[in-house]
Amino acid sequence: MLELDRVSKQVGASLHIDNVSLQLEKGSLNVLLGPTLSGKTSLMRLMAGLDRPTSGNVLVDGKSVTGVSVRQRNVAMVYQQFINYPAMTVYENIASPLRLEGASKSVIESKVREAAELLKLTDYLDRTPLNLSGGQQQRTALARALVKGAELVLLDEPLANLDYKLREELRVELPRLFAETGAVFVYATTEPHEALLLGGKTITLHEGRVTQFGPTIDVYNRPVDLQTAQTFSDPPMNIIGVDARASQLFLGTQALGALPAEGEEVADGSYTLAFRPHHVSLTQTATHTVPVEAVVGTSEITGSETYMHVSVESGSGKVPWVVLTHGVHRVSNGDAITVYLDPARYYLFSGSDGALRRAPSTHAQAA
Repeated sequence: MLELDRVSKQVGASLHIDNVSLQLEKGSLNVLLGPTLSGKTSLMRLMAGLDRPTSGNVLVDGKSVTGVSVRQRNVAMVYQQFINYPAMTVYENIASPLRLEGASKSVIESKVREAAELLKLTDYLDRTPLNLSGGQQQRTALARALVKGAELVLLDEPLANLDYKLREELRVELPRLFAETGAVFVYATTEPHEALLLGGKTITLHEGRVTQFGPTIDVYNRPVDLQTAQTFSDPPMNIIGVDARASQLFLGTQALGALPAEGEEVADGSYTLAFRPHHVSLTQTATHTVPVEAVVGTSEITGSETYMHVSVESGSGKVPWVVLTHGVHRVSNGDAITVYLDPARYYLFSGSDGALRRAPSTHAQAA
């Protein structure tokens, strides 16, 4: 087990990692989710032993390894920007950790061929990295990490430079392969949908602080606060200030429906209402019953979906929302439209500290 006990990292006047405590079990898949500059790479470098924390402890199986060099630990790390040995062939790059361990020729041959087949590198084993594409070089770095058999495997956005088809295949295969080794597996990404595809557990990170850690689907369905909800939604959750009165929600004088189903008791007062972009409809349905007037800004058509950026009037001015809907919808900048909300999909957060107060029912989340 890898344990971080109140770990912080200060660089000059900047606090890169803020009082992080985590316990990551052997054989577990842990997704480190956060936007660029949230501290993902900094945290992984502390896990690996590449950097020493300013305060706190890093422990492996209950024994402190704080300050122990990465060279003295069984760690494999792959960055988004691939690192290979330029003078070695692809075969020798992949085989290098096995040779350092003193593995037999037959073991090296078997493991290198297996990793090369998985990562579509069999035809390139005799080439040097400079004669490969960027994606092929990244796959070489991944294969080297795979054969190492490390106790801790850290992948820092490793699939970002690969083509779509291979990325989808590896999202399925890599967690399974590393889990079979019994390693602690940490995978950093900026993409919420990638965290959902990978499954396992998710650590949400914001400005060097862990906001939540737990089973991925639980963190997605029940974010502990608005910041976590925003981190785990792409596009981010739509939000707007509302008032709660007698178990009903109001935007100014307009009724928006009942309070969400599950969570704390909610006193009358001001709150933040949130819901995901794909839970907004352009038409009234049996579930999308609450009309809200909006003005179109821009729209992005991807082919199968349309992202519509709109603005909605609130008591404090115009609020931007994103509507994600299936199909092609042609609208123009400045068009007035009506969007429809589903009260069963509402999240309600405290207006003061952003803590979750109410969430959709389990049934609504699963639908």
